[in-house]
Amino acid sequence: MGALINSNGQVVQNQSEPPSISSSGFIEANTQEVSLEHLRNDCIIPVFSKDNESTISHSQFINQVYEVVQELYPEYEVSPPSIRVSHMIKGRIPSAVGKPAKELLEHEKTIYYERCAFLIDIPRITETVNGNTLGLSIGGVRAYNQENLYSKKSLEKFKVFIGFKNWVCTNLCISTDGFSNKIRVGSIGELSEAVLMLVKGYNAEKHLGMMERMSGFSLTERQFAHLIGKLRMYPYLGKEAEKGFPIAMNDSQVTRVVKEYYGCPNFGRDGDGSINLWNLYNLFTEANKSSYIDHSFERSVSAYELVNMLGNSMQNGSQNWLLS
Repeated sequence: MGALINSNGQVVQNQSEPPSISSSGFIEANTQEVSLEHLRNDCIIPVFSKDNESTISHSQFINQVYEVVQELYPEYEVSPPSIRVSHMIKGRIPSAVGKPAKELLEHEKTIYYERCAFLIDIPRITETVNGNTLGLSIGGVRAYNQENLYSKKSLEKFKVFIGFKNWVCTNLCISTDGFSNKIRVGSIGELSEAVLMLVKGYNAEKHLGMMERMSGFSLTERQFAHLIGKLRMYPYLGKEAEKGFPIAMNDSQVTRVVKEYYGCPNFGRDGDGSINLWNLYNLFTEANKSSYIDHSFERSVSAYELVNMLGNSMQNGSQNWLLS
């Protein structure tokens, strides 16, 4: 038995069974999938070099968020975290100094990953938006490259989101109020409090309504081509030119949007070349999977803001540089 979000933003029961989730990763670029046990048992923990104080490890971060999710949704099965890592940092124990790399034994090697992202699904909390099943998901990112590990121990930075995952393609649908990239804490306890605050402040009803609205607006083929051109122009505008749009895609991602506009069986163009904003949004979030871990969630939020901005302009008939 599944669940839905009612008009008050509360979880209610639903009789339908959840469909099979796409096997593609929620992020793809330069990452590999690992287990929580691997992070816990096989990886060293970086320290702040000036006082040798330990950082909060990736496994501690993931496990703590997982416990918070179980506490908030005790009546639902919570899926094990799906974890992606990148930028492996290799080392060796002191006794292996000077030993040729090919002769190193396994116990002489050390590793940790500079960047880590994870996703925790609650498969039976679902909603149908524009014909697609979306499941509630909570995730986070930790990137040691954003910490000053050469100093004394200080507050550590984490990113956490709560939102929905499109089960057709595992695209993440993240809204502004469901994401924080400014969580800075000094302990596991503070991290739990920050995650609880974010989840409790998330307005699922508003998020779902804004995504449902997207399908009511469409771009013609000409408007889509104009938008793509403006997206390519945007990074090169001078300081005096109009700026301030929530655009975070790079040129290769814009190219992928164009490719999928023609070829994606789920979110591509209609027969007349038009594309509604819901499909455009999913092309954006699909392209975002090629982002590095430390920028992925921000770019998902940026795509959400951008598409809603386009919808507002079309609804109000207001001028928009991206469309005119």
